[in-house]
Amino acid sequence: QAVLSVAGQDMAVGDLRFLKTPAPFIAMMPQWDFLDFLKDEAAAFPAFRLRMKAGVERLSEEDGRIVGVALAGGEELRARKLVIAADGRSSIVRQENVLPLLNLGAPMDVLWFAIPKRDEAGGSLRGSVATGSALITIDRGSYWQAATLLPKGRFEAVKARGLPALLKQLEGLAPHLRPLDAVMTDWSQFSLLSVSLDRLERWHRAGLLAIGDAAHAMSPIGGIGINLAIQDAVAAANLLAAPLTVAANVDSLLHRVEDRRGWPTRVIQWGQKLIQDRVIAAVLDTQQVISRPPWPLRMLNRYPLLRRIPGRILGLGIRRERVTSPKAPVGSGHLTP
Repeated sequence: QAVLSVAGQDMAVGDLRFLKTPAPFIAMMPQWDFLDFLKDEAAAFPAFRLRMKAGVERLSEEDGRIVGVALAGGEELRARKLVIAADGRSSIVRQENVLPLLNLGAPMDVLWFAIPKRDEAGGSLRGSVATGSALITIDRGSYWQAATLLPKGRFEAVKARGLPALLKQLEGLAPHLRPLDAVMTDWSQFSLLSVSLDRLERWHRAGLLAIGDAAHAMSPIGGIGINLAIQDAVAAANLLAAPLTVAANVDSLLHRVEDRRGWPTRVIQWGQKLIQDRVIAAVLDTQQVISRPPWPLRMLNRYPLLRRIPGRILGLGIRRERVTSPKAPVGSGHLTP
């Protein structure tokens, strides 16, 4: 379950135990481990190639169509039919402004850090909220992955107050983590995430398709950005894998991916913006005292059945995707159902 402590009261706000899936659990996998997993699985496909430390410097264009990419070292890679931008919120698509961007805004930034666990207790996603501050802890087995919210652009001001002041604030939110000064001794142990909430107004143009964070930067609220990115990839494979093997040009089909994934993206972003504007902004306002949990949290805590709703959204999303794309057998150049 997901538990949120507000004004000293523990509130159960989400329950994923009732999701009907072949694998009824949540895998908390750090991004680097997930990327290694994808690399190992993709190695079974004969056409798969991975280039490490090969940053893209620019998109290559001919006659109004994207035809490949130029790498930082000067090498150019030409696409046979399609360039898929899955390079995150700092995507080259965004840097070169090749597609229009809609910025929805965010009132906060996030400071990430890791806290070694002193015992084996854990197993849950916990959040603590108090006037002017909030803390999230995720059980990673041997350590807690933790995040605290800061007002947008205020990190330097927090650093100016000093590390002891921040640690005291965090200990007030999560007393069981004390003493933090024994394990958190330097600012280098913290990583700042500049939160963005935005999306491309169009995800494609001739020769190019953007998916994942490249197409829509999600707020960390709910931790579901990776879920949407994977669903984008599955939808793109389902819709384009077979046509890519036979059609000389798939430009006319690219809109189908956005048609499929655009609506769930807008719904999730609407919900995240609502929480940002109505809840997060109020939490970070030091002039607004939080004396009791908001009524929606009280309702979730009181009625277990309601907790399945956020559990369903967090676990499976708004529009669930299942792999239906054809698969190429190892050693074969042909697709089979």
